[in-house]
Amino acid sequence: KRRGSRGGRPTGFDKTIYKRRNEVERTINALKNFRAVATRFDKRAYVFHGTVTAASIRLWLRS
Repeated sequence: KRRGSRGGRPTGFDKTIYKRRNEVERTINALKNFRAVATRFDKRAYVFHGTVTAASIRLWLRS
């Protein structure tokens, strides 16, 4: 069967790109464990950026 826009695996499947995308998705999900990041508690973008940075540092120190 030919697959494409009707479903199934994309025709241009690249294993390395998929692996990198999966890594990014898992990192974003780990950041969402922090309540302030998941709910976008901060109103200003630069404060939110600082919150994401602090959460990233905590994740980095844990690993």
